[in-house]
Amino acid sequence: MKRTFLITLLSLFILQATRAEEGMWLPSLIGKTKIKEMQALGLKLSADDLYSLNQKSLKDAIVNFSGCTAEIISDKGLILTNHHCGYGQIQKHSSVEHDYLTNGFWAMNRAEELPNEGLSVKILIKMEDVTEQMLKGVKPNIDDAKRTKVMTKNRESIIKKATKDNHYTASIEAMYYANQYFLFTYEVFKDVRLVAAPPSSIGKFGGDTDNWMWPRHTGDFSMFRIYVDKDNKPAVYSKDNVPYTPKNSLTISTKGVKPGDFSMVYGYPGRTKEYITSDEVRYVIEMSNPHKINLRTLRLEVMNNYQEKDAAVRIMYSAKNASCSNAWKKWQGEAKGLRRLGVVAEKQAYEAQFAAWAKVQSNEEYMSLLPSLQGLYKELEPYQFAMDYYNEAYRPIELLKMASTLSVKSAKDIDAMRKKVNSFYKDYYLPIDIETSKRLMSEYSKNVSSEFKPKVLVDNSGDISKWIDGIFTTSIFSSKERVLELLDKDIDTINDIVKADIAYLVAQEFEDIYKDKLKYKVADINKQISENYTTYMRGIMEMQPDRVFYPDANSTLRVAFGTVEGFNAADAVHYAHQSTIEGIMEKDNPEIYDYDVPQKLRDIYNTKDYGRWAVNGTIPVAFIASNHTTGGNSGSPVINGDGELIGLNFDRCWESTMSDMRYDRDLCRNIAVDIRYVLFLLDKYAGAGYLLEEMKIN
Repeated sequence: MKRTFLITLLSLFILQATRAEEGMWLPSLIGKTKIKEMQALGLKLSADDLYSLNQKSLKDAIVNFSGCTAEIISDKGLILTNHHCGYGQIQKHSSVEHDYLTNGFWAMNRAEELPNEGLSVKILIKMEDVTEQMLKGVKPNIDDAKRTKVMTKNRESIIKKATKDNHYTASIEAMYYANQYFLFTYEVFKDVRLVAAPPSSIGKFGGDTDNWMWPRHTGDFSMFRIYVDKDNKPAVYSKDNVPYTPKNSLTISTKGVKPGDFSMVYGYPGRTKEYITSDEVRYVIEMSNPHKINLRTLRLEVMNNYQEKDAAVRIMYSAKNASCSNAWKKWQGEAKGLRRLGVVAEKQAYEAQFAAWAKVQSNEEYMSLLPSLQGLYKELEPYQFAMDYYNEAYRPIELLKMASTLSVKSAKDIDAMRKKVNSFYKDYYLPIDIETSKRLMSEYSKNVSSEFKPKVLVDNSGDISKWIDGIFTTSIFSSKERVLELLDKDIDTINDIVKADIAYLVAQEFEDIYKDKLKYKVADINKQISENYTTYMRGIMEMQPDRVFYPDANSTLRVAFGTVEGFNAADAVHYAHQSTIEGIMEKDNPEIYDYDVPQKLRDIYNTKDYGRWAVNGTIPVAFIASNHTTGGNSGSPVINGDGELIGLNFDRCWESTMSDMRYDRDLCRNIAVDIRYVLFLLDKYAGAGYLLEEMKIN
């Protein structure tokens, strides 16, 4: 019987092994983990070509771009990222008079490139395993407080050493749920200027309707340039700064892609949870996502309604709308994909395998682990549900957010607050906030346990609309002018008036609920869950010693690889790997903002004036591949087997948004802008061919 059990267990382990093209791999370890598989798929480079400290490598051309990724594409510091990654900067430079969102922006020389206050990017210098140093002095059975103290001291010492006598910054990140630690050392650049951005009708073509979908026809790119001082060192903005000379820049390939071609995504993926248990997946599918989707649906309905009526409001709320809708649609596809693959049942089966293995090993720590996690998730659920509503129903109310953050202690604070107030009201429209507040507070009142409702909401639950009208009518924060007038008064008067304001008082009740009943409780339970996962991760790695595990994404540099390939989305539905300009014109609709193709692009299409970018009489626009990606990979270069840039990653297919928890080779596809479409737009549409002259194009 024992032999039969082990055979069955082995067969099930095989099912749980890392799927062929799954994973986001640490570049410094690629030679030990995946390089042979990558080469078997068509990579012609060595591990040192991808990551090296002794020679220039691809990692030197990869840029962390403010939560996204970018890549260096010239020896003059020119970087390429997504339009949606640069969207905030494009919006800040936009106005009704200079509507770069609608019309695009093309600097025709370096003097026209626009500086971006507050924007910085960073490039990895090196990564290294510092597990031994981090755990120095951490003895078995050490108590939590002492462990934290020892590890904090170790962390500070490691970082201090890494940044001594240089201008670098460094951070230490845990891998495999704190079973391993890596040090990441970066060079940070603070003068980054906008160079080019297509109009939203190209860069955001299809809008929310096409978001997360395939086929896609979006020219989702923007271009920036890194500037440095005359010694090629990072510096804050100065008119005397010069373009950065990088260690490496990517060569661009115009050879195109075909099914089966090797592809690699090199970037900074945000967060994945591939090793979580069935309890968390169930909560996501049954509780969290449905409620969050509903709340964002309400917000989007309000924003869309007002944005359609007024061009100024459309600009004001463009970034907010995009941010809101992005996760809204992703959550829908994620839940659908998790259900489709039966991930809860799949994980339950794997957990049963682990429990059986632990019993065979007579390991008490592992045997008690899953019951402990199940109990913790059950305890967490009501608090996490209330936290979801705090984040999705209270925090989006802009008036309350502003009221809760206006506090001054010195004249310097007043100056900072004036700046903050001007920035806030520049993109604020009172009618949207009022209507949104009514809808969100109604849902909060209806769905959240009374334990987590502030008294003011309970007292006004009978007439939410009247209550909200009273807040907005009475509060000084409904008016930019009144807030600025307030900031002309002395510090004590400012604080007294703010603390007596109805919006501030309401916000404080919600904040008190958060601080007193949610924040620390959720953090404490999640800390215990994380500690259990540290043990669980160690356990499953012991259980499957021949399996090569990759660490969950955590915004550190990773390599993902796969092949260019279409997929079967549903019964009798097959998607090809490539989209073309014909698809743009098929969707063209002047009556719909997101599908209103610029007239100049229509003219080029009608005359077929494609120049050297024509491919069989058309222009390739986007393609899909089986690379494992997530948020943060936006803007990542898609690289071919020769190490050349072939595309710009910007999305995933809707059917694969569950890949943060479960990658599926048959369904998971990342979406990339074909680099030939980018070059075509720069040359034939924008007339910015001078930028092509500084690129290496094959």
